[in-house]
Amino acid sequence: MIGRQRQRLTAWWAAQDRQGQRTLQVTAGSAALGLVIAAGAAAMAGPWDNGQRTAERDQAYARDHTGDGRHGRPGVRDLPDAPQAPGVLTALGPGSGAPAGAADGARHGAPAPTAGGLKSALEPLLKDKALGPVRTAAVWDVTTGRELFGQKAGKTAVPASTVKLATGAAALSALGPAHRIETEVTGTGRDVWLVGGGDPVLSKDRIRDLAEDAAGDLKGEKKPIRVRYDTGAYSGPDLHPSLGRNDNLAPVVPLMINEGRLDGSGHGPAPRAMDPAKDTAAAFADALRKAGVRVEDGAPKEKGAPDDADRLAVTSSPRISDLVERMLVHSDNDIAEHLARQVALKAGKPASFKGGEDAVTAALKKLKLPVGGARFADGSGIDRADKVSAELLTQLLVLASSPKETELRPLLTGLPVAGFNGTLKNRYDGAGAKAGTGLVRAKTGTLTGVNSLAGTVVDADGRLLAFAFMTNGTKDRGGAQSALDAMAAAVANCGCR
Repeated sequence: MIGRQRQRLTAWWAAQDRQGQRTLQVTAGSAALGLVIAAGAAAMAGPWDNGQRTAERDQAYARDHTGDGRHGRPGVRDLPDAPQAPGVLTALGPGSGAPAGAADGARHGAPAPTAGGLKSALEPLLKDKALGPVRTAAVWDVTTGRELFGQKAGKTAVPASTVKLATGAAALSALGPAHRIETEVTGTGRDVWLVGGGDPVLSKDRIRDLAEDAAGDLKGEKKPIRVRYDTGAYSGPDLHPSLGRNDNLAPVVPLMINEGRLDGSGHGPAPRAMDPAKDTAAAFADALRKAGVRVEDGAPKEKGAPDDADRLAVTSSPRISDLVERMLVHSDNDIAEHLARQVALKAGKPASFKGGEDAVTAALKKLKLPVGGARFADGSGIDRADKVSAELLTQLLVLASSPKETELRPLLTGLPVAGFNGTLKNRYDGAGAKAGTGLVRAKTGTLTGVNSLAGTVVDADGRLLAFAFMTNGTKDRGGAQSALDAMAAAVANCGCR
């Protein structure tokens, strides 16, 4: 039945003129990269949630957990088959001549824009006075894996949070999208350890569940239990070298509840705990008491767990694919720093800022991405020592679209949708950018004097393109953001031939 619905929908869509198609694209919001364009498609896909169709996302999650993340739907587990909107890469079909790593082709009848056409559309916008003295840009054709437009595309610049694309790529490739980060309870005699593994989204509810799971093995102890906690998974300084203590990032330790947030928020700046590991251990001790375990008075002590201790309970984070999507949607600095350290642990390097830098660089080299001159001093993009090129960001997005690199797909599905969700929810309302609403999916990057934008669009002819625009030295943050948004909107709304 779904196949017949799609056939009718395809025939109806083909009958629309080009202007009508574009109007419907904007109306539908194009949350699947501008590919689902009719109201009928929206109805087939089900309701919306944060700019994403819930049926498409839930079906993808139930199938392989590499599709759109379960943003705001933690109860979803295994789901029955459901009608779904076309996938993120539906615009790609059989083709030939593409280099290794590029997608396999383009939808029939979707011509590629020309270099001259893109140059005419973008060069005037790159002259906007709101942009800083460093201005770099790249647009690549996802189908062929070739550059269509570049302005100093190989020049490295401070990327701000667009570096999270590199962090996510390294985590997905090194760890795998299905990997989960464990927090465990171990014990020997009357000593019990809460061992942090670096789960960035550990919650108070899961700490309670850990205590309840471990309680059965502890209630028989004649003397009160002594609670210890182990943060030995990470090494090096736990405070960001550029921030110190700051509402934008908690101390980077492998044991904390809700990113050390003290206000109950889920993302964005927030007051943070001074010692989140100690606070988490205290919460665990209280949960043990409520579960009927006699616990020694006093605060838990930090101490490394012995290797021969018995494992009493364990809780696991969401999959890496889900963490990457959440990191990209909300530009979550805490998740980014923990993912970089997880890559370091996998590579056998110290789980520190330096170890993360070395491991992320090595992982991107293994993916054969152009990392010459690049630096990943942190995982979040807060550090101004970070350097990447527009060429690197666009090639990374092209690679993420490849059928041969499906583990990287969350880099595409996790991108915020212009005007709908995440860091793009309140953008694309200016005169030059409105045409990109619902059509642009991109990661933002913002520091004082630094603005960047990297993502994907489907242009007016249905061709999937990857882009990256970077500028340093800006003095007008809002003006620079509007200029970058206008550039992405221009790519989305021109055939550029």
